[in-house]
Amino acid sequence: MAIVGAGHVGGRAAQTLRQAGWNGAIAMIGAETHLPYERPPLSKGLLTGEREAVQCQLRTSDAWREDRIDHIVGHVQSFDPQARTLQMSDGRTFAYEALLLATGGRPRRLTIPGAELDGVIVLRTLDDAATIERRFVPDARIVLVGGGFIGLEVAASARKRGCEVTVLEGAPRLLGRNVPASIAARVHALHEQNGAQIHVNTMPSSIDRRDDSALAVTLTNGDVLTADTVIVGIGIEPADELAREAGLAVNRGIVVDASLETSARGVFAAGDVALFPSRYTAQLIRQETWHNAETQSRVAARNMLGAAEPYRALPWFWSDQYDHQLQVAGEPALGVSSTTRALDSDAEIHFHFDANLRLVGASGYGRLGGLAREMRLARMLVDSGNTIAPETLADSEVKLKSLL
Repeated sequence: MAIVGAGHVGGRAAQTLRQAGWNGAIAMIGAETHLPYERPPLSKGLLTGEREAVQCQLRTSDAWREDRIDHIVGHVQSFDPQARTLQMSDGRTFAYEALLLATGGRPRRLTIPGAELDGVIVLRTLDDAATIERRFVPDARIVLVGGGFIGLEVAASARKRGCEVTVLEGAPRLLGRNVPASIAARVHALHEQNGAQIHVNTMPSSIDRRDDSALAVTLTNGDVLTADTVIVGIGIEPADELAREAGLAVNRGIVVDASLETSARGVFAAGDVALFPSRYTAQLIRQETWHNAETQSRVAARNMLGAAEPYRALPWFWSDQYDHQLQVAGEPALGVSSTTRALDSDAEIHFHFDANLRLVGASGYGRLGGLAREMRLARMLVDSGNTIAPETLADSEVKLKSLL
């Protein structure tokens, strides 16, 4: 068995192959020298100094060795779906019985003058996090480009380290269409209360190096900011070129069916790079989340062994910022109406309904700890696919557990 990509998806899939009874060889190939690791701490604990890189690893080096999983550092140049072979850039060739493409994505970069200057950084890998962490010293001037989850998590981490922080977002509000506007407004206020400057409706138009080595960031509204570091968090592009060159169906991601198999027999894809059918609409979607990596990797591995198991996990993600947490379950964007449930400690959950009042999503926000239990129940309600009266969910006197 071969896995291209040795990140979270690749590592968990390799582990699952062994757990599912595969006793043959497993080659897990990735460009990074690091063993498979989880990415959520990169924007949080690693930047604040509360976690170390080794704590992000999925497993120890001994565990991989005991399971006879070969971690190969290198670059796959091409693969032949008919011959079932991989060609490495160093000339090596591997034969496989089934293949998993877990190639993930690469950060989008600014396409403006000065985008390649030293001090303009993206965050995707452990090495990126280490570079950024060294720059998070008290009073360092940090400009974050992108008001999505990564940008805001990094902003919160920078403020915890005593940096001066400015966040730039080109849209009229933070977090795009990922959360209701009222939650986005509360997140905006949270960052300002913690000392960050937030600018919406504006982005950098150019970056220049000043004589004192600082960066001058000129904005689309004409203002100029001075920064020691500019961190770009404007999303990722799926790394689907290997699949495209092999003739697989690709459309801003590798197209897979419900079993996560690509258009080539015996070739599967999972994680950030996979474009899979929505459980609600069957339309193709991508999910760039820890939960998606964790669940798709396991299903894909079992299906590499012939399980023919459909992927049905409910989309879910969370974001920790300061002492607050935001969670989203299901596909709230499919909702045409919503209702809000007030919780203790000023937390809230928005429930999203389709035209038939079927519950298709839940978005929650509040202080860490106060939200977790209720959102766990909300996720279970969304997962059930039941039709529930909005007024019932809005009534805080009605226990969510009773609706299960």
